[in-house]
Amino acid sequence: MGKIHIMDEWLSNKIAAGEVVERPASVVKELVENAIDAGSTSIDVFLVEAGLTSIQVIDNGSGMDEEDALIAFSRHATSKIHQEHDLFRIRTLGFRGEALASIAAVSKMTLITSNGESGTYLELEGGHVVTHKPGALRKGTDITIAQLFFNTPARLKYMKTIQTELGHTIDLMNRLALGNPTIAFRVLHNGQQLLQTNGRGDVQQVLAAIYGVHNAKKMIAFEGTSQDYRIFGYASLPEITRASKNYMSLFVNGRWVKHYLIQKAIVDAYHTYLPIERFPIVAIFIEGDPYLTDVNVHPAKHQIRLSKEPELLQLVEDTIRASIRQIIRVPQIEKKEKMDKPATEQLNMWKPAPKLDVEKMNAIVEKLYDVQTVKEEQAPMESWVEPTPVVDSWQPEPVVETVQEKEPFPALEVVGQIHGTYIVAQMEDGFYLIDQHAAQERIKYEFFREKVGQVDANERQALLLPLTFHYAADEALILRENRQALVDVGVFLEEFGQSSFVVREHPSWFPHGEEQEIIEDLIEQVLTTKKADIKKLREAAAIMMSCKKSIKANHYLTKEQMEALLQDLRLADNPFTCPHGRPVLIHFTTYEVEKMFKRVM
Repeated sequence: MGKIHIMDEWLSNKIAAGEVVERPASVVKELVENAIDAGSTSIDVFLVEAGLTSIQVIDNGSGMDEEDALIAFSRHATSKIHQEHDLFRIRTLGFRGEALASIAAVSKMTLITSNGESGTYLELEGGHVVTHKPGALRKGTDITIAQLFFNTPARLKYMKTIQTELGHTIDLMNRLALGNPTIAFRVLHNGQQLLQTNGRGDVQQVLAAIYGVHNAKKMIAFEGTSQDYRIFGYASLPEITRASKNYMSLFVNGRWVKHYLIQKAIVDAYHTYLPIERFPIVAIFIEGDPYLTDVNVHPAKHQIRLSKEPELLQLVEDTIRASIRQIIRVPQIEKKEKMDKPATEQLNMWKPAPKLDVEKMNAIVEKLYDVQTVKEEQAPMESWVEPTPVVDSWQPEPVVETVQEKEPFPALEVVGQIHGTYIVAQMEDGFYLIDQHAAQERIKYEFFREKVGQVDANERQALLLPLTFHYAADEALILRENRQALVDVGVFLEEFGQSSFVVREHPSWFPHGEEQEIIEDLIEQVLTTKKADIKKLREAAAIMMSCKKSIKANHYLTKEQMEALLQDLRLADNPFTCPHGRPVLIHFTTYEVEKMFKRVM
């Protein structure tokens, strides 16, 4: 007898569930995306114990008739793909037809759906239909997933705490709400409301619901187009930062995706505006012909391939940078306002839950199974009530439109210096503290950025004693391949033996006494990246030289020197941040000073 056989469909569904259903958030994602595809304008999500006990998703979409409801739980059953050509122009969030079959295989599921003409009620256990009868006529779909992983207890070993699992789901729902501002979303956990949006189509109001009104007010709109793509969205001012890239939400044709290179392009747009390892809050929407995107990459559908990717990355970087440059301003010392915390921050207020184990979950499963009743059969259909609508009175505080104008550098009067590090200056609206090192760094950076971009043969200085550099054979090969890029930033390497190089001259504007260290650092940049990006190499050179050339802390200046420094700073393209993204000056308003001294209340 042969060894190869056809796998049982129930078993194959459980295997597929391992790819599609990683945790409760995976289930919520698939069910809510189906509700979005069904044209819903209102979606409610109810969770019990982060969804491990119960997940209920109620929508007001198109619903299903009886025939579709019965076949929907078969593997590869879909209404969204009909032929091969459709795979290359996918416009829906779901399309594989695996989600419902996979979820049903590892849970106890109840489905109530209606297309407005007839209603269907189904109960399934482990993927098998156990109850089938007419259902309520409320148009839309109501799906409840109970006892997730009840028949695969080993999967529960990989579940984290209730708080952690809930955090994944809230993060997901925040993204879906951002990507679909015309849908009213509501999320409740154990009866506590965590997210509510009004579905009025205003992305900035959704940002306010998620991140708080205070942060939403400091988001700037951007929009740009190329031959193949249109992008738009909101990005935070440089003063609003986070320690993680997780606050950047990317949507391609309505689908939330993860894309490292697009994230990198966003971060590059903030170059010299943000401190190292700090990241902005961004919601970016990318629209283009579906033929240019391949979403059939990962079972969870959160990865994507893009055609004409370099064009898109440049569009993202240039558009966001232009918006930031229009509105850069002086950071101010602001009083802390008492405001509602966004849903994601409310997680920290809850009492930590113990880590779940198999025994505990088995007990919960058994208890829930024992008390399972047939009240649905006994109750009249009228007992099914409509989901609670979004409260009309709820609305984030109106977001003030930000004027897209670059703030002029204030005309400051020098008062003095603190600890040889900070310059104190004043004007009628308060006083300013200026970091003298950061200020000169910005001035020198803009000078060197221009110089490095146009290395002039007439500005070269010969060395009395050439500098010699020795490298391994593979490193020497990299340097030979990238020699022209080094020439473009002022590093003139000549081969000197098999894997050695000599430098006989350098640009005359290289910081005096730092020439060898700068050349070594630029060579190291090329060796680290293997292939030089001339644009980034020039940036690195300008930042490096500006830092080495600038005055340091504990360096006392005369009043004339301080005034000259501020005058040079006024002429800078961006006088408000240093090349590393740190603030150059901070504004203390007269009101804030008077309030600190209790002169005003």
